[in-house]
Amino acid sequence: MSGRGRLALCATAATLMAAGALLPLVNKASWFLTAVLLVSVQAGVGALARRVPLARTLTVAVQALVALVLLTVVFARDSAIGGVLPGPGAFGEFARLLEAGADDVARYAIPAPASEGIRLMLVGGVLVIALAVDAIAVTFRSAAPAGLPLLALYSVAAGLSPGGASWLWFLLAASGYLLLLLSEGRDRLSQWGRVFGGAPRAEGRTTAAGFETAGGSALAPVRTGRRIGVLALGIALVVPALLPALDGGLLNGTGTGGGGDSGGGTISAVNPLVSLQNSLNQPDDREVLRYRTNTEDTKDLYLRIVSLDQFDGAAWKSSERRIEDVPERLPRPQGLSPGVRTTEINSSVSAAGWYAQSYLPLPYPATQVEIGGRWRYEPAGRTLVGDRGQNTRGVRYTAGSLIVQPTAEQLAAAAAPPAPLLRDYTKVPGSLPEVVKSTALKVTKGASNDYERAVALQDWFASEGGFTYDTQVRSGSGTAAIARFLRDKEGFCVHFSFSMAAMARTLGIPARVAVGFTPGSTQPDGTMSVGLRDAHAWPELYFEGVGWTRFEPTPTRGSVPEYTRDETPSGSASNPAQAQPSASAAPSAAPSVTDSCPPRMRRQGECGGPAQQGGAGPTDTGFPLGPLLLVTLGVALVVLLVLLPLLWRSRVRAQRLGSGGRTPADADARTLAGWREITDAAWDFGIAPDESQTPRKAAARMVRLGGLEGASAEAVHRAAGAVEVVLYSPRPAVAGSLAEEAQLVREGLRASAGRGARVRAVLAPRSAVRVVWAVSGRWAALTNRWAASRRAFDSRSWWPVALRRRPSRQRG
Repeated sequence: MSGRGRLALCATAATLMAAGALLPLVNKASWFLTAVLLVSVQAGVGALARRVPLARTLTVAVQALVALVLLTVVFARDSAIGGVLPGPGAFGEFARLLEAGADDVARYAIPAPASEGIRLMLVGGVLVIALAVDAIAVTFRSAAPAGLPLLALYSVAAGLSPGGASWLWFLLAASGYLLLLLSEGRDRLSQWGRVFGGAPRAEGRTTAAGFETAGGSALAPVRTGRRIGVLALGIALVVPALLPALDGGLLNGTGTGGGGDSGGGTISAVNPLVSLQNSLNQPDDREVLRYRTNTEDTKDLYLRIVSLDQFDGAAWKSSERRIEDVPERLPRPQGLSPGVRTTEINSSVSAAGWYAQSYLPLPYPATQVEIGGRWRYEPAGRTLVGDRGQNTRGVRYTAGSLIVQPTAEQLAAAAAPPAPLLRDYTKVPGSLPEVVKSTALKVTKGASNDYERAVALQDWFASEGGFTYDTQVRSGSGTAAIARFLRDKEGFCVHFSFSMAAMARTLGIPARVAVGFTPGSTQPDGTMSVGLRDAHAWPELYFEGVGWTRFEPTPTRGSVPEYTRDETPSGSASNPAQAQPSASAAPSAAPSVTDSCPPRMRRQGECGGPAQQGGAGPTDTGFPLGPLLLVTLGVALVVLLVLLPLLWRSRVRAQRLGSGGRTPADADARTLAGWREITDAAWDFGIAPDESQTPRKAAARMVRLGGLEGASAEAVHRAAGAVEVVLYSPRPAVAGSLAEEAQLVREGLRASAGRGARVRAVLAPRSAVRVVWAVSGRWAALTNRWAASRRAFDSRSWWPVALRRRPSRQRG
């Protein structure tokens, strides 16, 4: 393989290795197969164009045109001209798909569904990067700058991947780039010539041309380059591991807690708004958790992840908090008095293997947690957070928790909360619109205590205020978003919970927002399945003597607590026997639909289950292998038609200069064929043959017009002399092939011609007109034979002569 061919192959491999970092972003990998095929075709077209050779800019333009045609066939063939050529309709389809892909990227969490828009963005992006890498590294022979588009491709993948791209993808991308650099270095060193050393070569050992030493080992520059590359790659992998890591997202991140093995350290969380909306809009309700509990009443068994207690006007977020070692038994919940009825239950939880985030979902309030791994306890929110990269991926744990059952009377008679808690949890930003407080006062008019005010707010959002649940509403959690939500009355759980918590704070009620999952759906084996669409946010309000208390303002989501209804609960708790982990707690791929799913949720596809997921988002349409093969064949045919003159000329040259028989007649034929090849080569460079001149005069004319000198001029005269001997000598000597002379003449003509003349001599050789002449001659011979046959048939025909003769035209 030539050096440029090896470089093109390494450029393609480097692009695809860097593109591998995009695989975790989408839940189906079929797009990558499409990208591999299109990038390979694009690279092949570039290699063919450089072999012609075409001008550098023209080579890149041809590759770009072929890539556009391929993308048209794969993604917009119904709108293309003839199903292949891109036209206004195809470009309109591209714009529509790109817009839809941008919306899907903003809507879905990682891994996103492989919609047509996302597939176009991925495949088209990889194709553009591959074109840039191939043009820089191969066409313009500068491999080092080709690392910039490769870095851009990897950076996009790393920026979108939860917690950053894996070290494996970085290793693949870096290895591809180093492979490209080594290939270019090898090609450049091979152009310096063979290097010799003093030691004899070991028998049987060979290396590539230009890289041999006398000992058969690689050159010192090559060995040094390999060592530097391996050392740089190792440093790039080791150093980031020793530096402090940046925390990722909340619902789909893998942030770490600070601190060592003993107590201390702090944690912080980010706004989960985007992750929540992404989870709710997923087309497939993938299972996140599967758990078994020893209580039959699970409607209040919400699984909390984190609480958001700071509202700065831009967003609700979690404050920086201290963490410590997980105690054997967690402290009693803040503010919960012994007079409030509680029942302790146990739950065995199993997280899905794909679900990875740093906060552990727990029933609230948890009393004890049994789990392996590096987990720390955060007292204010009563949550567990992973330390030093620990996350929930595939973990199993057992949690004890309390079912708190206060009465309406207990909540209504709650004393004033402690001053520090009241101060911290009733803060509202100065930018909060006045409409928030005025609306809260209007809704709670007539309420005599904080409990009645909280129930009034809940009922107004859930049923009386005319609000609509819609997960497609534009996201937002700041003061402007709350005002817009109160005006438009459309939103999802984030808007309801954030708005109720803000309004409660304006009324002097301590409030925060909890983020986690609703209880999920019951399975035939008695377990509970929690899916992505069970992601939820709800407000928690503080009442002294009860503690942090859940409210549910979001319509059609979750369950309204019993203590906010007219009657207080009167039944007894279920048997608090210990729950036992079972093999059935493993994550399942298809949660079932509960019979209690509200009709509104069924229409919205919120209940999960294969039969209830109507209106799911776009899915992967599969790999269009047939049409892609057809367009590939079509492109190959077009390229073949363009290159027909080149191919014909190469074939004729090989025949004329090849070896023939051994007789004198065969030698004479080879000499004359070689002379014809020399005259045709001159014709290709603009020197038309003159059949009226002798070989000697034709050679002088060729030298003069072609600017030949030195060895090429001597070769022309030598060839002309050989032809004269064949034509005019009574007993010609055996001259044989003029292959060497033809090669020298062609090199001389090429050296003296301009770039345009050289390109035309290769792609559109003038001597190819001989094909037209030959076809015309054969057609004329065929028509002549047909006319002769027709005349012979007419002469033997029994038709009257009068019918065969044409009447003569009269003059006058």
